[in-house]
Amino acid sequence: MLDQHVLVLNCGSSSLKFAILDAQSGDELITGLAECLISEDARLKYSYQGQKQTESLIANASHQQAITRLVDIIKANKLERSLIAVGHRVVHGGEHFTQSVVITEHVKQVIADTISLAPLHNPANLVGIEAAEKAFDTLPQVAVFDTAFHQTMPKHAYLYALPYELYQQHGVRRYGFHGTSHHYVAKQAATVLQQPFETLALISAHLGNGCSVTAIKNGVSVDTSMGLTPLEGVVMGTRSGDIDPGLFNFLTQQLGYSAVKIDTLLNKQSGLLGLSKLSNDCRTIEDAHLAGNAQASLALEVFCYRLAKQIAAYVVPLGTLDGLIFTGGIGENSQLIRQKVIDSLNFFGFKLNEQANSQARFGQSGVITSNQTGPQALVIPTNEEWMIARDAAALALEVI
Repeated sequence: MLDQHVLVLNCGSSSLKFAILDAQSGDELITGLAECLISEDARLKYSYQGQKQTESLIANASHQQAITRLVDIIKANKLERSLIAVGHRVVHGGEHFTQSVVITEHVKQVIADTISLAPLHNPANLVGIEAAEKAFDTLPQVAVFDTAFHQTMPKHAYLYALPYELYQQHGVRRYGFHGTSHHYVAKQAATVLQQPFETLALISAHLGNGCSVTAIKNGVSVDTSMGLTPLEGVVMGTRSGDIDPGLFNFLTQQLGYSAVKIDTLLNKQSGLLGLSKLSNDCRTIEDAHLAGNAQASLALEVFCYRLAKQIAAYVVPLGTLDGLIFTGGIGENSQLIRQKVIDSLNFFGFKLNEQANSQARFGQSGVITSNQTGPQALVIPTNEEWMIARDAAALALEVI
C-alpha cells in the first residue's frame, strides 16, 4: 500500500504545532512546535529521527514565516515526497460542519463567519490554512473541526433556556469542543472492551488545562460539558467552568469589574490556579497536596467533585453505562484524581484496580477497574493528530 503521510497543523494565536504522521499506523516522522510567534523570542523546536532541535526564528516571525521554515526542514529531509494532504485543526465550525471537509473558498468563508464564536482560535486557524495553501499548493487541505463530533447532540441538549431568537439569529447554543479527542478515545475504548463502537454507552473525560466530559451513545455524541465557548462545564486549569451568571452583575455593580477583566478572571485566573493559589499545573498541586498544603487539597477536592458530578449526570442521556474513559494530560497521568473520581462513583459498581491505576501513566492505556459486572473505567491516551491525519488522508484519497 502507498504511503499515506499527512502534515498536521494546529495553529494557536501565537503558536504552531505540527507533525507528519502515517495515517494508517499513527507513526510520527517529525513533530514540533513554533512558539512565541509575533514576538522577539519566536522559536521553533522539533524532533526528527530521535534528535531534538531548537532554533530561533526571526524576531516577530509570523505563522507564514514559521511554515516557510517548516517547509525548508521538510524538504531538506525529503519528507514531502510521501505527503498526500495537510490536515488542519479548526476549533469552531458552528452548525455548518458535522464532519471533516476538504477546504475550499466557501469553507474558509464559513470559518471566517464563525470567528465571533471563537475569536481567539478561528483567526489563527485561518492564518495557518492560508499559509499552508501557499507552501503546499498541490496538496489537498482538510479542516478537522473540534465542534463537528458534537453536532449530533439533540436540540434539547444544546439549547440554552434563553429567548429563542438568540439561537435563530446569532447561533447562541451549546457547541462543545475536544470533539476529535473524544471521538478518538471512544473508538479506542470500544476496541479495548471488544464491543462494537456503535452499541456502547460511554462517558469520556478529557482532562488537561482545558477539561470536558462527553456522553457518547451508539457511536455519537449526545451531550458534552463545554458550551458556546470552552469556558462552560467542569473546573479546568485556569477556567472556572460553570458559575452563576449573576456573578457578572455582582462583579460589575459591586466591584467595578469591566467585561474584559471578568473575561480574564474566568478564563485565565480561575480553576485550579484560582483555587490553589499556586498553579494551574496539576502535578504542582498534587505535590503540594501530598505535602499538606490545605489550599491545594481544596482545589483537588473541588475539581474531582465537580468532575464526578458531571460524569454521573451523563447517565441520564445514556440510560446506561458501559465505560468511563480518562484521557488528556491529567486523565492519562494522575492516578490520584482518577482514584478520587472513581471512589465518588462507586454506586456504579466500579472496583478500582490500584496496581493498574498506578501503572496507567506516560502513554500506558488499559482498564483500571476489576469489577466482573457493570461499567469499566479505562485510561486511553488521546491522539488528536492521528485522528486528523486519518480524516485528511481519507478525504485526500477521494479527490486525488
